[in-house]
Amino acid sequence: MIRFEDVSKVYGDKHAVDHISMEIQEGEFFVLIGPSGCGKTTTLKMINRLIPLSTGYIYFKDRPISSYKLDEMRWDIGYVLQQIALFPHMTIRDNIAQVPLMKQWSQQDIDQQVDQLLGMVGLPPEQYRNRMPDELSGGQQQRVGVVRALAADPPVILMDEPFSALDPISREKLQDDLLDLQSKINKTIIFVTHDIAEAFKLGDRICLMNEGRIEQIGTPEEFLRHPKSDFVKSFIGDIKRTYADDYVDNTPYDDRYPTVQADSEIEEVFLMLQQHDRVNVMAGDRYVGAITRNRAFEQLSKGVTA
Repeated sequence: MIRFEDVSKVYGDKHAVDHISMEIQEGEFFVLIGPSGCGKTTTLKMINRLIPLSTGYIYFKDRPISSYKLDEMRWDIGYVLQQIALFPHMTIRDNIAQVPLMKQWSQQDIDQQVDQLLGMVGLPPEQYRNRMPDELSGGQQQRVGVVRALAADPPVILMDEPFSALDPISREKLQDDLLDLQSKINKTIIFVTHDIAEAFKLGDRICLMNEGRIEQIGTPEEFLRHPKSDFVKSFIGDIKRTYADDYVDNTPYDDRYPTVQADSEIEEVFLMLQQHDRVNVMAGDRYVGAITRNRAFEQLSKGVTA
């Protein structure tokens, strides 16, 4: 779907992005992560030509991005920002309808798409389509931002730290909503974050960058089992420690979830938490508590220097 071949972005004598090559597959949730200034947002913005590359090639659908008309290419690539930037003088419906209008969709098709997408992100259209942005909470506005990027049914969505300005509860809810939405729409999503917990929760694959270079690309499991450098190990935290003191909550036993022994390594738990919301922790035959997905990733992220 999207391919980088020896791509660099240079400002003066500084390489913001330094000779990177990678491929993002169709339908993949691909996360770019790394410390501040590592080049992840620059990499994202080069895809839709918000930032021109200095050397190398980026291909979209097997064609160099430079061969597309700029407006037409951006219609095929939705974009969700950290700052939501809804048009304050327009209704929610009109905010969402902008790109379909430019693509000359019929009124009926636009109205149907708006209502369907609002419903998919938990905003009943009959309640929200005619509201103004300032009548919505921050989390609701960000849902509209996601919907607006999807309105013209683009195959690719770029998301630049879209949830980082939200409170933890809203952020967690939107992460869950995005995973649920992706299971229904199966878009190619490229998502920038500095939060390792968010990356592990959302990403099919993760690209960890440092000083403009790629340190490692892989699934969460590959990062946990096979970190390729000391930087990778440091960034994702000390995953070889046992977890009883840091991770276990004193919650009642629930036999719907899998179990793990308390002296197991945390990487084993993370692999289970890719499939389950929680795991039960046993000391021999004695139940000692549970580890939830959100708590485990929260503890993991505490070791990260952003």
